[in-house]
Amino acid sequence: MSEEHWEKKELENFLKEISEAHGVSGYEDLVAGPIERAFAKYVDETRRDNLGNLIFYKKGKRDTAPRLMFCAHMDEIGLIVTFVEKKGFLRFNALGGFDVRTLPGQEVKIYGKEIYSGVIGQLPSHLRKGEQKEKAPEIKDLFIDTGLPEEVVRDRIDIGAVVALQREFIPLRHRCRAGKAFDDRAGVALLWQCACELSRMDHEAHVYLVATVQEEVGIRGAMVSTYGLTPDLGVAVDVCHGDIPGAAEHEVSPLGKGPVITSGPNIHPRLAERLMAVGKDYGIPFEQDISPGPTGTDARAIQVSRDGIPTALLSVPLRYMHTSVESLDLDDLKGGGRLLAFFAAGADRSFVEGLACF
Repeated sequence: MSEEHWEKKELENFLKEISEAHGVSGYEDLVAGPIERAFAKYVDETRRDNLGNLIFYKKGKRDTAPRLMFCAHMDEIGLIVTFVEKKGFLRFNALGGFDVRTLPGQEVKIYGKEIYSGVIGQLPSHLRKGEQKEKAPEIKDLFIDTGLPEEVVRDRIDIGAVVALQREFIPLRHRCRAGKAFDDRAGVALLWQCACELSRMDHEAHVYLVATVQEEVGIRGAMVSTYGLTPDLGVAVDVCHGDIPGAAEHEVSPLGKGPVITSGPNIHPRLAERLMAVGKDYGIPFEQDISPGPTGTDARAIQVSRDGIPTALLSVPLRYMHTSVESLDLDDLKGGGRLLAFFAAGADRSFVEGLACF
């Protein structure tokens, strides 16, 4: 097996492990462990801040070298128990933005006094009446069935218990893979690839690779970590909509054509230009996108931290966002990691000082 093939397989195995792990927004501890172990051999220091962000430090050549922050969020959307019905059925609300139409029939894990399996149910269409028969379900219409007696549910599962979707990693044909929480564990895997690439490079800059928390409920981890690190520039790594039937061509990005570099008011123009130049110089395919307002990613928090941080956004094309069968192309992760590493290796003090001028 060639080194490149072995490395791509290691990248896939890492994505599989962290995709199948649970780490709902605000409760990321279970996924933080495997992320920390995977990064440890490629970085000089590892720590967690007070909010739970994982910060991996790759030392640069000089103390006066610029400080770069690359981040991707490790949390996933999930559910939280709000009420116990008669017979032990659980009512719930969302932690993050679900399309409720995708929830019926999903398998879940409920974090009570133990971890319990459950399925999300709704009133079958055969039993609905009138307008109710045609309407899409609302979250208030859904419930979780554990199969446990009511008295056991009330004793073992508290109001406020966190619920995570359960889904195994799915190998599709060619380089495509599907699973849950690729938003944004795919970004974390891209950062891992970047760390792997940087371990073979000389770089002047100090590089901080951050797996942030609570992005899905208000980009909180990025706010805290940016404020604490005070980087000279930041790059958020997230996902964007991949090409699917019925979507307008200008609204999506094809899978397998490389990571997506965003331009717009949330993005420092020279950083976007530099990322594109690096891609061209090293023959790394990339795509472009425009975001006319806030990007809805960690980039939004980075840009407005302290007295303003030059910010860029690199995205992985992803189909079926915020479902349990999100799909991507592994080559986009590999290429994105290489692009970010070469960008870091070329970021010296003179480049960073020039960013103050728009």
